[in-house]
Amino acid sequence: MGKKILAILGSPRKGGNSDLLSDAFLKGAMESSHKTEKIYIQQLHLKPCMACYGCRETEVCVQKDGMAEVLEKMIESNVILLVTPVYFYSMSGQMKVWIDRVLPQYTKIKNKEFYFIATAADENAALERTFDALSGFTDCLPGATVKAKIYGGGFYESGAVKGSKAEQEAYELGKKA
Repeated sequence: MGKKILAILGSPRKGGNSDLLSDAFLKGAMESSHKTEKIYIQQLHLKPCMACYGCRETEVCVQKDGMAEVLEKMIESNVILLVTPVYFYSMSGQMKVWIDRVLPQYTKIKNKEFYFIATAADENAALERTFDALSGFTDCLPGATVKAKIYGGGFYESGAVKGSKAEQEAYELGKKA
């Protein structure tokens, strides 16, 4: 039986370079008989964490939106793919808001394998800060392992990543996930 792979996309637009690289990863994963699902953070209409700690006792955020469902899917998944464009040398605002909203259930997201994809107009070296920030998130999750980072640097125009080395790498890593 294959793994459950959950892709979380922090890009505000569908069909962009981040989305295309996630599609390549998920295509490889599906060809290896893994079950995949993709969630676009933008569609969840999340509000930032209010630091009210209302979730401390209930493990449920007081804000009623799509986040509770995403947390359940994370807990049930074996592999989580975090995908973000790089804006001003960091992850998208959508991705950061989503990470902060994991708080109610973060201790239950145990022993997961993570893969990161980041895309940017700048070259690959510009992605390091973003990968460091994503690693900071996974460092807070019990037993999390970062398996690979896929660098999508040097792609500005939407679709520019098609046929690239990064797309092939994403596909191959998806097959091995």
